[in-house]
Amino acid sequence: MIIRPATPDDAAEMAVLLNEIIRIGGTTAFQKEWTAEAMQEFIRKLKTTGCIHVARDRKTDAMLGYQSLESYPDLPKTLGIIATFAKVGSTKRGIGSALFAATRQAAPALGFTEIDATIRADNTGGLAYYSKMGFVDHSIAKAVPLDDGTLVDRVSKRLRL
Repeated sequence: MIIRPATPDDAAEMAVLLNEIIRIGGTTAFQKEWTAEAMQEFIRKLKTTGCIHVARDRKTDAMLGYQSLESYPDLPKTLGIIATFAKVGSTKRGIGSALFAATRQAAPALGFTEIDATIRADNTGGLAYYSKMGFVDHSIAKAVPLDDGTLVDRVSKRLRL
């Protein structure tokens, strides 16, 4: 597996990966699919406000996953918001751990002293992943509505660097 910073050339494959997760439902807060153009813009934005890494198969160069870390305007600049996405069916292959090693290394140079992961409470795999990476429960936003009106709690976990 190769872990490297994402480039706009990765955007189409990243959008395909994320859109499959969105269509399946239940593991991401995203509910609307992404275009390759929107993903390119996101990658460009993170060049100045955070970082985004991709995991690619060493032999086939296939997209295996990606992880982003960014600041939000209404939060302290020292708090990075993380999001992780792995190819459907590949979540037990160490992709998230490999991506997190790169993100954790990059975070201090970006000015982050703490990382927040906010996960849907019904995403047991995501909750377990961030706990395994050392994140601890911070807060719960109760009954956050999805686009269809379904209420789902959001669990925020934090990691101090």
